[in-house]
Amino acid sequence: MRYFIIAGEQSGDLHGSNLVRGLLKADDKAEVYCWGGDLMESAGATLLVHYKKLAFMGFVAVVRNLGAISKNLALCKQHLNEYNPDVVIFIDYPGFNLRIAEYARNKGLRTFYYISPKLWAWNEGRVEKVKKYVDRMFIIFPFEIDFYKKHGISVEYNGNPVVDEIERIVSSFVAGNNLRNNPEIDDRPVIALLAGSRKHEIELALPAMMKMIRHFPGYQFVLAGVKNIPDEIYKNIIRETPVKLIKERTYEILFSADAALVTSGTATLEAALIGTPQVVCYKGDFFSMLIAWAVIKVKYISLVNLILGYEAVRELVQYDLNEKKLLEELTAVLPGGNKRGKLLADYESLKAILGPSGASFRIAAEMVKELKE
Repeated sequence: MRYFIIAGEQSGDLHGSNLVRGLLKADDKAEVYCWGGDLMESAGATLLVHYKKLAFMGFVAVVRNLGAISKNLALCKQHLNEYNPDVVIFIDYPGFNLRIAEYARNKGLRTFYYISPKLWAWNEGRVEKVKKYVDRMFIIFPFEIDFYKKHGISVEYNGNPVVDEIERIVSSFVAGNNLRNNPEIDDRPVIALLAGSRKHEIELALPAMMKMIRHFPGYQFVLAGVKNIPDEIYKNIIRETPVKLIKERTYEILFSADAALVTSGTATLEAALIGTPQVVCYKGDFFSMLIAWAVIKVKYISLVNLILGYEAVRELVQYDLNEKKLLEELTAVLPGGNKRGKLLADYESLKAILGPSGASFRIAAEMVKELKE
């Protein structure tokens, strides 16, 4: 069968790559085409458009790039007409994907959604589009079962693919600091900085994170960089500050760190599954945050807290992301800190809720089974 997958950002590329492997295993005649990234391509998919051309986040960024988004929508529709897949699989990225889902459904194509848009967080009205244009929703968080049930949509939880990825990579690590082979890393313990995967996220969050450096001279601060962000952007923020930039080794950095400062998103869940105590740090531009405060309905911004249903990791958002509060919370989760033990116990509860690895292959097999039926 012919599969067409659309992932609009880096985390979607990661989950999409594992899904591609699962599809190729479950269907030995599978042809997979994608809008995604290098990981999906390396997993065996034919890459048509890279997510770098799609990754606009925040209300202001979207408005500024309306022309590019319109062109991408037209190109995606053209590709669907050219390849005429048996199914279109959408991975998160709702602003773009729900519009393509409408087009695909009206064209008579099967539509699956893998990794639900965060409709439970904001813009809940979009669930009507899911009901109308999506044949099957495949969720990755247990709490999404009740959300969709409320809207008359039946979904099943088959595990979370982040568990798969963490288990696959971290199993190769050894106890201690896995960064010693980098000449910039010395013998001091590590505090990890995960400042996001988009330019504006990094520009807003990283300066606040770097204020901790002078308070912890016994630690080295390691910034987990991502390849789609040019080095110059990081260097323009870091300047002469003693921050060590290492790109595309996020899991190693987290595994080697005593604690981490993390922007919201999948990274908060990754840090928890690896077992690294964290403080969530998030800052948005003024207008984006103003709109977000008006429309976002969830109590927490980190996946860890959303899954557990209470604030296990401290969230410092916007004006709360200041030097005094960040110093207090980081001190509390470092070795000897008064919140560290409780947080590590909460991580174990989180793992129990998410369940065992293998989600990507289970979900891929379910997709193939449904298509054949």
